[in-house]
Amino acid sequence: MSEVHESRRNRLRERCRAAGTAAALISRPANVRYLAGAAPNGSVLLLGGREDLLVCSGPLDERPGDARPDDALRVHCLPHADGDPAVAAAGLLAAGGDDSLAIEEHHLTVSRHREIRSVAPRLRLADLGGAVEQARVVKDEEEISCLRIGAEIADQALGELLESILVGRTERHLALELERRLVDHGADGPAFPTSVGTGPNSGRRGHRPTDRRVEEGDFLSVCLGAAYRGYRCEIGRTFVIGTSPADWQIELYDLVFAAQRAGREALAPGVACRDVDRAARQVLASAGHCEGLPAFVGHGVGLEIEEDPQLTPAAMGKLDACVPVTVEPGVHLPGRGGVRIDDTLVVRPEADGGPELLTITTKELLAL
Repeated sequence: MSEVHESRRNRLRERCRAAGTAAALISRPANVRYLAGAAPNGSVLLLGGREDLLVCSGPLDERPGDARPDDALRVHCLPHADGDPAVAAAGLLAAGGDDSLAIEEHHLTVSRHREIRSVAPRLRLADLGGAVEQARVVKDEEEISCLRIGAEIADQALGELLESILVGRTERHLALELERRLVDHGADGPAFPTSVGTGPNSGRRGHRPTDRRVEEGDFLSVCLGAAYRGYRCEIGRTFVIGTSPADWQIELYDLVFAAQRAGREALAPGVACRDVDRAARQVLASAGHCEGLPAFVGHGVGLEIEEDPQLTPAAMGKLDACVPVTVEPGVHLPGRGGVRIDDTLVVRPEADGGPELLTITTKELLAL
């Protein structure tokens, strides 16, 4: 991957030169990792005209399996752990005679911005904006392979849980078990805090597991994801516990399933992001579920679990090929529970078979 990271840095360097800046300071961790291959805690990447420098607050962690920066980068470790790598990088640049620096204003705090100005008052600072985030949207096949493996791990962890006895166990216990299984199967860790909701808690997006115990007849909704080599995927499923589902549960499940399918089928290169949201949202709205719907139907995934593009009613822009996204509509009925179905897919042209489904656990309404 060393050549890949170097190519990414060169493209960003050319963009900076075109904008009239001699160097760029990358401080957002996911962006550092995208360009450097690794982002040790607190590190920043200085993209210079003569060489690139990864500035760290201390020695690199030598634990096996940890991501390592690519070999083309020189690593500069600060002598004191309490030093600020961003401020130190700006000082090094100024000492080398450079006169301009592009920074990620959306990530740097006001206080760090002031410190940079204090150590390098002659540097002309410009805003890099979301240049790196924009470059991250379209994934190469190696990135997609990491997402695919992460999805396989999440599917495996979820499948094993469904084979165990669930009645009487708490939401919190089930969430912890899922996260342990993710690691057991090779994940770096969970991609985000695992959500398990039972009964009246089911179907709520971002529900934090409680000590409520699983009961017969409950809806059980689970949302989890695996991080693999830094890349994060997501899967969400809803099941019924113990007995045949009630009529209202079947009706609600079928509705959300139809909405999720409409969103998935809308994914294609050139399609407006808001049209994917509309395809899923209209199915739910036509059944009278206009209130309480989530702010978005899906979002991009990659080195962060929520990144561009956003599939929202007001989203601008269109989808490109090789963009991984989630499609995750849901309905929650206060006091009763609800359904959420969530997949990670990669946008592909119809000639290549259409959207590639990464999370393959069944979406059939199972009674466990």
